[in-house]
Order: sequence, then C-alpha cells, then structure tokens
Amino acid sequence: MVYEAFTINLNQLAAPRSNTFNLRIVLPKIDSDFRADALGLSSRKRRIVMPGLYLEEFTVGRNFQHTLRKTVTESDNMLFSVMTLNPQPLHIDFDFASKTEWGKPLVNSLFTLGLMIGIAVNDLTVGTTVANLGMKETTFPHPVFHGDTIRVETTVVSVRESKSKPDRGIVELEHRAFNQDNVLVAKCLRQAMMLKRPA
Repeated sequence: MVYEAFTINLNQLAAPRSNTFNLRIVLPKIDSDFRADALGLSSRKRRIVMPGLYLEEFTVGRNFQHTLRKTVTESDNMLFSVMTLNPQPLHIDFDFASKTEWGKPLVNSLFTLGLMIGIAVNDLTVGTTVANLGMKETTFPHPVFHGDTIRVETTVVSVRESKSKPDRGIVELEHRAFNQDNVLVAKCLRQAMMLKRPA
C-alpha cells in the first residue's frame, strides 16, 4: 500500500504555547482511478478494499457503538460559527450568553450535527458512499457546551437496492449523539447512497 505523509505544526492548531510540537500523520493513499471505477466513470476494474461498509453489509436493526469520540472546544464552536458566517451571539458572545437561561455559550447545533455524522463515517461509509441524500427528523433535545465529550451510536433503519443503478443502493441510518453524562444531545435519520461490493 502506498502512503502519503504530512507534518502538522500543532501550534497552528491551538493557541500559542511556549513549546512547539510536530505531529506526523501517515494516511493511506487511495488511487483516484478506484473512485472513477466505483462511480462508473472508467472501464478499468480495480479491487481495492475500503474501510467503509458496502450495501450488502448493512442489515436492518444492526447497531454500531462508534469508538471515536470528541471533546468539543471553544475553538471548535467559534471557528465553525465564523466559517459559516453565523453571528448568533448565543454561540460567540460570552457576555450575551451569560444572560440567557443557559448562562454560557451553546455550541452551534449544526456543528453538533456534522460531528455526529462525522464520527460515524469511519466505521460506516469511508470510500463506499456515493452521496448523502438527506437528513430528516433532526432534533437537538439538549444543548452541547464547550468541554462536552460527544459519543455516537448508529442503527440501520432500512436498506434497499437502487431501482435505476444496479451498482448501489440506499441505506437509512439513525444517528444518536450523547454527551459525557449519556444525555442525548442530537438525533437524525440520514439517507446515504452506498456502493455495492465490486464484482
């Protein structure tokens, strides 16, 4: 397997510190021809094993307890709000937020949604999804605050083959995110178009 490596100066990721640390990350290099083959854009056939699940591997009722977790930081919330041009003071203004019923800033709920789905990607859809088709019944029953650690569970709700494209199908997944106290903070039903296992 071919690997690509890159180095990140950790001071670029966090507030300035007196010490500089470098982190070397090595990731597998995925041949771009595989993508073209999987999406029917090339006649060449290659067999590459992907970490995500293929359509045939999803069974209704199967539950996943994702091991990846994340502690949400003030920087996560501020950066996401700024990047999405969201000036809501409930997320970015500590003085304003201190006078609300919560007494402190709330994490942007769309960050929470993205994090919930993102945590599930490594176990379910890396390299085997064609597209996210949509989300419905998205709820945020409890706020997320800076310092909360989020974990995610997923249940397969439905699986069906595509009627028009024989190499794929649609999977409906229910994602649930919990904080460190096991309080449900987000939930949604997501439809994803998934590849079938290559022949």
